[in-house]
Amino acid sequence: MRIGELADATGTSARALRHYEQAGLISSERAANGYRLYDAATAVRVRNIRQLLDVGLTLDDARVFLPCLDGDVTAGPASAKGLRVAADRLAVLEARIAAQIAVRDRLATALRQATGHRAIDARAATVPDHTAA
Repeated sequence: MRIGELADATGTSARALRHYEQAGLISSERAANGYRLYDAATAVRVRNIRQLLDVGLTLDDARVFLPCLDGDVTAGPASAKGLRVAADRLAVLEARIAAQIAVRDRLATALRQATGHRAIDARAATVPDHTAA
């Protein structure tokens, strides 16, 4: 199948597929006209890659799962290496979340100080303007 057909079959973009190929996660052959041709089984692999990305793993992380990307990635027992990669990624995400919470808290404090500790509705992004006479 051509790249557009694979993109349609997997709900991804042709650009993402080229990226997955560049990362070594999928492969294609070239037709005489230079178009990429993918085996129909590549759709399963792409869906599994997307599933791994959807839970927060990166393409580099997904390489650990190469041996099981052509089947049901969640069906078999998890490998120690796969669990380690997932736990490491979770730690990275938790650190990023903690950093963002710290930034949010500093901003909220600065806003409270700037407005004389009046309540601010962050969702509406409105700060009462008390400078107008």
